[in-house]
Amino acid sequence: MNAQRIGILHPGEMGSAVAATVRNSGHEVWWVSEGRSHRSRARAESAGFIDAGMLAHLSDNCPVILSVCPPEFAADLADHVLANGFRGTYLDANAISPPHKQAIAARMQAGGVHFVDGGIVGLPPKAKGQTRLYLSGEHAESVACLFEAGPLDAEVIGAEVGKASALKMCYAAQNKGSIALLAAVMGAADRLGVLEELRREWARPGRTIGPNEGHVLRAAPKAWRWSAEMHEIASTLETAGMPPEFHQAAGEIYEKLREFKDANPTIEDVLQKLRAS
Repeated sequence: MNAQRIGILHPGEMGSAVAATVRNSGHEVWWVSEGRSHRSRARAESAGFIDAGMLAHLSDNCPVILSVCPPEFAADLADHVLANGFRGTYLDANAISPPHKQAIAARMQAGGVHFVDGGIVGLPPKAKGQTRLYLSGEHAESVACLFEAGPLDAEVIGAEVGKASALKMCYAAQNKGSIALLAAVMGAADRLGVLEELRREWARPGRTIGPNEGHVLRAAPKAWRWSAEMHEIASTLETAGMPPEFHQAAGEIYEKLREFKDANPTIEDVLQKLRAS
């Protein structure tokens, strides 16, 4: 297809991987530096993204905008894009519940925007086959073709807004929820004075416990983002008739680890934070 100007909001670690795939596919990637950190600026500059400066300029110059941000900011960001006069195609690839995504879609569609629902499953990819962007909505095919070159793989799974988000929520409910459970169990064992004995029991031949301490350590720097995501998952499960309380509690666990953003904690650091709260 012909090269297009594609806007990315915002090029964090995952957003940069999304934008890199678009750029690899032959399109220009634009971003907004206003209000962003030095780290974001350096990441965008090294990736060759074009700085629109302000959101209004991005909205004027890019017929397609991709949103990849922490879940608690998804609705406000979409509203700001709409308020700046954008009337193109908008991909919301944020980790929020189907009803939340559908509410955003309704506002944007009423304003003349072509809305596409997205759900990303996996870590920021280095090669094809590692991470998938699921898409749904009437205009999903028009967005899928922007990701032909990889490393992110795109797959359309339906014409209904909310379906891609439902898949993302269900996947993360098990994946990230089980890591929060492990952190809570380790915190309890530590406080009760049986952590080393529990570790020995886990290490016995034939024992399978799922996530391990390495998963907890990798999750801690992302906990500030995952806390809100757990509440989106809780809302998703409740909508589907399942109890939401487990993932509400998982959100509390991740909230306790919020201070580890951009840090490199040890397992003792994590346990100390859980003990102190």
